[in-house]
Amino acid sequence: MALLRQEVDPHDVGLDGKALERIDQHFAHHVDEGRLPGYLVCVARGGRVAHLTAHGHRDIAAQLPVEPDTLWRIYSMTKPFTAVAALMLVEEGRLSLDDPVARHLPAFAEARVYESGSGADTRTRPAAGPMLIRHLMTHTSGLTFGFYHTHPVDALYREAGLESSVPPGADLAETIDVYAGLPLQFEPGTQWNYSVASNVLGRVIEVVSGQPLDVHLAERIFAPLGMPDAGFEVGAGQEARLAEMYGEKADGTGIEPIPGLPLHGRPRFLSGSGGMVAGAYDMHRFMELLRRRGELDGVRLLTPRTVEMMTTNQLPGGADLRAFGSHPAHDEPGNDGVGFGLGVSVVIDPDRTLAPAGLGTFGWTGVATTTFWVDPGRDVTVQFMTQVRPRTSHTMFRDLKRLVHEAIKDA
Repeated sequence: MALLRQEVDPHDVGLDGKALERIDQHFAHHVDEGRLPGYLVCVARGGRVAHLTAHGHRDIAAQLPVEPDTLWRIYSMTKPFTAVAALMLVEEGRLSLDDPVARHLPAFAEARVYESGSGADTRTRPAAGPMLIRHLMTHTSGLTFGFYHTHPVDALYREAGLESSVPPGADLAETIDVYAGLPLQFEPGTQWNYSVASNVLGRVIEVVSGQPLDVHLAERIFAPLGMPDAGFEVGAGQEARLAEMYGEKADGTGIEPIPGLPLHGRPRFLSGSGGMVAGAYDMHRFMELLRRRGELDGVRLLTPRTVEMMTTNQLPGGADLRAFGSHPAHDEPGNDGVGFGLGVSVVIDPDRTLAPAGLGTFGWTGVATTTFWVDPGRDVTVQFMTQVRPRTSHTMFRDLKRLVHEAIKDA
């Protein structure tokens, strides 16, 4: 079994071991206070794991501990994998970032944009230009999520059965057709709105490759990188390692078990937006691929130029997320100094971010309070795994960034 292990003394790679211990103390307190069931945190520098802690329980009722081989629902951290798969097809000449989405998914050929009104009185107009593949990867497509409750188009998604992004019982192809029949919030390429776009991108990958999304990612990414537990389902030999899912209680008194992403058996709906499960070892391998600019252990999936493009801000006018207003999708309050590349956020102005971050740091988060980032300038990679869906925003990720920053001696 592939297992993540500490490989080097923190001091030998320019990290302060005492400061790293403060990370453990901080999050152990969250466990003690009943805000987390347990967690795994891993800090690596130069590709070598310098700090690895598994603490608390993956299943509180069964008193099963978090261990290095625990499996986690990574939800939106699926999106960077989908982006990498699409960029591989771009490099092979089978897809272009400037392809109209309708070239591969004809249901989007007559897209319309919201103008005014709501419900049955919604008024729309034909889109001035096509939605492009790059718009899907940067969340500038005009698509949205039904659970936002912030725009009339969100309400139309809910009326179409998309509260959870997929109509009950539908597969990916069927779901994409429902998306295509709804108006866009804005003209493609003009604004940023975190959305179901990665599900659409997943369907594009299926059409272009001729393979189901789970099969394609397994053959093109998971197997070549040696990611044994990554996928869209857990098998008989993995079930015991899957962490229980928790949510914050409505009265704020702690956490309680809640239904999580179904993973027992192959899902009918293969979500490129949030359908994956992975272990810490899998995530470390993926982060290493990106840290090493597309190559790992002699296996090259992307060219350095493509990884550079993926991890460079692609938002209109070079703006940060703050330019598009506060947004319920972003996992931390305050978007100052943070842009978005192709499937990942990217720090474009460290002096304006809420938490310490090096210029060019990129990564993403998941709704169950999971996160990863790669800081190329300081050659640091970090992942944090737990399984709690919060009701409100929290400071855990900012706290983690601050604590990691304090541990870097040459920061």
